[in-house]
Amino acid sequence: MTDGRRPRVLVTFGTRPEAIKMAPVVHELKRRADRFDTVVAVTAQHREMLDQVLEHFEIVPQHDLDIMTPRQSLTEIAVRGLAGLDRILAAECFDLVLVHGDAATALLGSLAAFHRRVAVGHVEAGLRTGNKYSPFPEELYRRLADALADLHFAPTALARDNLVREAISPTGIHVTGNTAIDALRWTVRDDYRFADSRLAELVAGRHRLVAVECHRRENFGEPMHRIFRALAELGRREDVWLVVSAHRNPEAGEVARRWLQDKPRVYLRDPLPYAEWANLLGRTHFLITDSGGLQEEAPALGVPVILCRDRTERPEALEAGTVRLVGTDPDALLSLAARLLDDPEEHARMARATNPYGDGRAAVRTVDAIEHYFGLRPDPPEEWRPQPVFASRPHASGPHEGRPAGN
Repeated sequence: MTDGRRPRVLVTFGTRPEAIKMAPVVHELKRRADRFDTVVAVTAQHREMLDQVLEHFEIVPQHDLDIMTPRQSLTEIAVRGLAGLDRILAAECFDLVLVHGDAATALLGSLAAFHRRVAVGHVEAGLRTGNKYSPFPEELYRRLADALADLHFAPTALARDNLVREAISPTGIHVTGNTAIDALRWTVRDDYRFADSRLAELVAGRHRLVAVECHRRENFGEPMHRIFRALAELGRREDVWLVVSAHRNPEAGEVARRWLQDKPRVYLRDPLPYAEWANLLGRTHFLITDSGGLQEEAPALGVPVILCRDRTERPEALEAGTVRLVGTDPDALLSLAARLLDDPEEHARMARATNPYGDGRAAVRTVDAIEHYFGLRPDPPEEWRPQPVFASRPHASGPHEGRPAGN
């Protein structure tokens, strides 16, 4: 910029996963307050789960649209979110809008900015499955956000290649690593004390723990029943405890309770706060999930992942061997779970594979790239390249230098 003022950056997100991954970027922007004027706006399409993350990372939004309503439809989210973000952009001048990933807010923030002729930066750009209905609606949301974006912060080289194949200019693409790893570095600690007394007891006990979190829309209905029916069978083993996060969407949470409520070696509860969940994940034997972001977090912690999906937009983890697909086939899920429990070498192969997603400095690279975009630094950042996972679980590592005070 040539007028001498600091660029104004609007960071917007609406769900818990977005907040986790954008928190390091927000703090890095605020750390450079001499260069950027940073404003945070949340749509709060997930209310309580979002608030937990905001509290943990000590982020106070300047704008809170609070759009969440019970059993809200995708269209209702889109209408309220787009209108609210447009009001903010109409009332204030911004030079860049930063969005994240593939939730509704990513698309709505990008579209609202485009309508107001404001540049868009897309954090976690370039993820693809190639099927617009899987995951639904996320696959199409992220494609559209990328089409609208001016800056693309790709977490991996493969994500960058996806963007280049779609005729997006390489000059606006930066391979940064994934900010989820930054958030883990701030959060997972060797001396962490669990607030949930039952969880603390399980972590300290002799049983191996298996973490479970399943909630994808494409698995609603019979596929979700197949997953939790298999988990009920797995929970009969006497050498394992399942710690199951019952998602707040009733299409997932009610199915989890239908199959797992009152099972003897299943701890079934509402979603844990982020710090509790991340520190639990770092202490589990393996993870069973259909989540997107957990495919990135678990490998950084040396935790194998059984993925209950037919395809993934994160094939780097499949290639590295940290994640294996089982779909929603109960037999395939139980077979792989048994191998990971009974065969130490099989478990070690997955746990010690290459970490394809980050080194804890993705937010630094992202903000360096934004500085370069505005002419505040001469060169773009060097791109992220994969590295081996930690020799031990990273709850033995120290906090990131940019970690907010008090966490």
